[in-house]
Parts: sequence; C-alpha cells; structure tokens
Amino acid sequence: MKRIVPNVRAILFALVILSSSYKSFSQSITLGNGKVELGLGLGPLIFLGDLGGTRGIGRTFIKDVNYPLTKMSKGFFIGITPNEWLGFRIAANMGVLEGDDKLAPNKGGDEVFRLQRNLSFKTNLAEGYVAAEFYPTVFLERFDGLKGKLRPYGIMGVGIYHFNPKTQDDNGNWVALQPLHTEGEGFPEYPNRKVYKLTQMEIPMGFGFKYYLKENMFVGFEVLHRKLFTDYVDDVSTNYVDPALFDKYLSPQNAALAKELNYRGTYSWATTRPGDIVGSQRGNPKQNDAYFSTIIRLGWRLNNNNSAELRQLRCPKFY
Repeated sequence: MKRIVPNVRAILFALVILSSSYKSFSQSITLGNGKVELGLGLGPLIFLGDLGGTRGIGRTFIKDVNYPLTKMSKGFFIGITPNEWLGFRIAANMGVLEGDDKLAPNKGGDEVFRLQRNLSFKTNLAEGYVAAEFYPTVFLERFDGLKGKLRPYGIMGVGIYHFNPKTQDDNGNWVALQPLHTEGEGFPEYPNRKVYKLTQMEIPMGFGFKYYLKENMFVGFEVLHRKLFTDYVDDVSTNYVDPALFDKYLSPQNAALAKELNYRGTYSWATTRPGDIVGSQRGNPKQNDAYFSTIIRLGWRLNNNNSAELRQLRCPKFY
C-alpha cells in the first residue's frame, strides 16, 4: 500500500506563520465572547500501511482503502478563534486501526503477494493534537452573524498518538507484536532496525467545512490525514529474518510466538520451511504508515458575540 507523503518543511513553515499570527492577535482573546468552541466528532478511521489493500501493487490514498476493515473513531475538541479567519484547536480521538492480507482481492495481480503473505494486525489508537485552522472565505462574507453561513477551512498541526499492534496466534489469542521483534528490531545483526516506540509524533493535516445552524451551533465535515514517522504501526516493514535469532535473544515463550507470527506465508514460490525465505520481502520500508479520518463534527460557541469584529474585518458589502 502507498501513502501520501507531504513536504514536512512546508508544513512547519506554515505553522510558524500561523503561530506568529496568533501572537499578533492574542490580546483579543477572552473566554466569554464567542471565542471558544466545544464539540464532538465521529467518523470512519482508515489505515494506510503494508497490510491489506485493494487490487494491484498498492495505490495512493483512498484508492488503496480496504473498506471492510474501516472502524469508527470518536473524539472531542476545544477551539479558540482569536479572529474569524484563524482558529486554534486542541483535540483528542480514539479508534481502531486494522489490516488483514486475507481480505485483499484475488484478481491474479500484484495483490497475490499480500494474500500469500497472510499477515494481519489490529491496534487500539489514542491521539491528541493541537492544530491551526484557516478560513479563507471570511473576508468574502456578505452579512453579519454566523447563522446560515458555510465556512470551508484548511487545518494542520502537530500531535502524539499511541498504538500497540497485535495479532491472533494459532489458538485465537491476541498477542502484542512489538515485544516479539518480528523483524529483528534491536538485534545486533540488524543495526538499522531500531525497536519502535508505541507513542510517537504525528502531523495532522486536512480540510473541512462548517455550517452554522445557529449563531452558537454548527455541524461540519472534515478529512484529516496523519503523517507518521514510523513504518511499524502494523509491525511490518522490511524483510524476513533468521528465526534462529528469536531463540538467541528472546525468552523461550516469546521465541516460540515470534516464530509462529513472524512467518505465516503460503507462498507458491517458496518451500514450506520459513528459514528458506530469510531476506525475502515482508514489507515495504520506502514509505511510512499513515491513517486518516473522515469526521462529522458538531460544535457550539460559548456566549457568541462576534458580529462587531466581523464588521471590522469584512470587505465592503455588495448591493
């Protein structure tokens, strides 16, 4: 599966500009005049990684989504709007990410490799982030107040997320994969494969819109992509390792599990002995994992009283 990999430098530069704007207008913030928003979000959470996917070798973004594995995310947010064209958000979300090679379509193409690889994973996900929202159409609005207005926006920020990939063993028990070092992470024989952390940084970015049902209430829709800095959300990234190393570095119990879960292939071109495919492709390390959500949002403004500021910001009305 392939993922979107945006330009990190451009994102960080934009965040610096937005942060500078925030400092310039921070003196106007109060908590009782409609500058604060509270809300909830609910929608599908979709994984983009090595496992699963649709027909072919792997395509970009929604073209490679395996919809049967889509799970729902839920969360809440607090927003501050120092100006109507600029907002800042603090948000927290929870959900589940999942990938399963067995659900790849069998059309006789490149996806056959994933079917025969036969790996799967599931992880609970918790994330928190801060982000800036930019509303470019505010200066074109033709009437005061918020009721009945549709406001598109772009969003980007920075956050942290926690994951813990697991899979089922032959007895149906869910087993955490990180302690098993299934690709030799942390073994001296593979110095470039570091043990991945279960809590990491992310960069959320996306777009959406708000529609104000009342002066202090809105509904919205948002697509939010997360750029990640690991390829191990699904515990799959590089090549198969020598299973003898599990006995060397792990406890007997974990070594037995690692041998069972590291290789579950049914490759037509390989022998039935896992040791015979050491060094063969297990994942694709060229692109990190990612995930995105499509969220329905419901929010409220506290003690909204912003019409005076809008009149000052707005271009002249049209008659």
